[in-house]
Amino acid sequence: MERQFLILSLFFIIGLSGCQSTATLSKSFNTKCNSGNDNLNTECIKQASTSIVEPLPVAKNVWDYMIINNDYDHNIDFNEKTLGYINNHLKDLDKFDDFLNKSYYFIYYVIQELEAADLPPELALIPFIESNYDPFSISPSGAVGLWQFMPKTGRMFNLEKSWWSEDRHDPYRSTHAAVGYFKYLLERFDNDIYLALAAYNAGPTYLDRQINKNKRRNLDYDFWSLDLNNQVTEYIPKYIAIREIIFNAEKYGVVLPEIPVESVVKRIEIPGQVEILTLSDYLEIPPELIYKLNAGYTKWASEPKDKSVFYVPIEKTYLLDSPDSPFDNVNQINWISHVVESGDSLWKLAKKYDTEVKIIKKINYLESDLLSLRDTLLIPLSSTKSNNFIPYEMHIVSEGDTLWSISEKYNINIQDITRMNSLNQNGILKLGQQLTIGNKNIHRNIESKKRTILYSVKQGDNLYKISDIFDVSVESIKQINNFESSDLMPGQIIKIAIRAF
Repeated sequence: MERQFLILSLFFIIGLSGCQSTATLSKSFNTKCNSGNDNLNTECIKQASTSIVEPLPVAKNVWDYMIINNDYDHNIDFNEKTLGYINNHLKDLDKFDDFLNKSYYFIYYVIQELEAADLPPELALIPFIESNYDPFSISPSGAVGLWQFMPKTGRMFNLEKSWWSEDRHDPYRSTHAAVGYFKYLLERFDNDIYLALAAYNAGPTYLDRQINKNKRRNLDYDFWSLDLNNQVTEYIPKYIAIREIIFNAEKYGVVLPEIPVESVVKRIEIPGQVEILTLSDYLEIPPELIYKLNAGYTKWASEPKDKSVFYVPIEKTYLLDSPDSPFDNVNQINWISHVVESGDSLWKLAKKYDTEVKIIKKINYLESDLLSLRDTLLIPLSSTKSNNFIPYEMHIVSEGDTLWSISEKYNINIQDITRMNSLNQNGILKLGQQLTIGNKNIHRNIESKKRTILYSVKQGDNLYKISDIFDVSVESIKQINNFESSDLMPGQIIKIAIRAF
């Protein structure tokens, strides 16, 4: 009841105050409150919200730390969209608490990386908008990870992928890349945080075009003055709404979750290749958590190297810190000996044992693809079903592969493959090409939660097409929307219950 009163009071104050706001970041915010104006964008609200509570001498949690160390000065426009997002968060404070808690293992690391680059720590709020701090997140357009990197942008910032790993999913490598990207965007757009955020969402080239349009017309070219698409115009209000509530939690009656001002995970180097579920068992940590902290790994084990890097909860690191850790005796990768038979090829063996041609060649010191009868090859195998816990896989294109054959192998449609990898559906695959493949079996062994999203029906859409895009059944869409028929209209807003890791 108190929460409802708070929300209603907010809009009551807005209606009474009638304050006039400016639309641009560059203008002064000295406008006085004028009665009789019913605009939602009010100077009164701005003045109240930008008066952040005096910083505490010592931060109690990561939120305090973010506020105390955030000296980035930018004005906030409380338009209708922003107020709407604030209100949505305040409707269910338990849900908002869960929303913020998703960042528990990563947000302090993100803040550290931002500060090292001399960037405002408030940018650690961006992954809430992009992925809800889910390193496994994969968008319909193929953007992945905490920061939702597309393949091309990822490559620009040295995010690599192999059969064993995908850096865009790696929380730490992707964060380092995202910080570098924001550093570049802020410099490119004159340190304007809203323009940098808009460029991150829509691409700097697109934003340059919109800015130049306004310059040619002698118009202002701050974010609020630009003619931008709906996706971008929603992005900044989402960011402002989260920032406003966190920076002024007490005003809104919000108790922020206790996330400590210190790392809760530690980087550990382990000799050799590591089977991930073996590590999970040894540390007595749920495999879901091990994979979440080390989401860059796409297979059942780390890459066969002299050492492997893992992030584990800091309270468990003592089990691995010792030079003579018992884990070295536990971590025995299951290797098999395969005797080459007539008809064998490296491609067939890689497919049979769920590995990669170059891995077999590297391990067995093969210089060519030719095999000799009765030769013995060593091949590493998983002793567990680790892949059931990974929501994506890495496929290396081999001889004879087509989009159709790959879609059949992984039980995923061709459209999903092309979207996730920015491919032309009619394009030609190249030998050795690395493809990210969504694993539809992920929820088989993990308790899954559902979240509801809103989808605007587009021209040509039907229930079957929408169900395919979001990997849900037609019946589930009809049920959640109380549809008696399958007819849809362009522009119609429908609910979709999707699975969340």
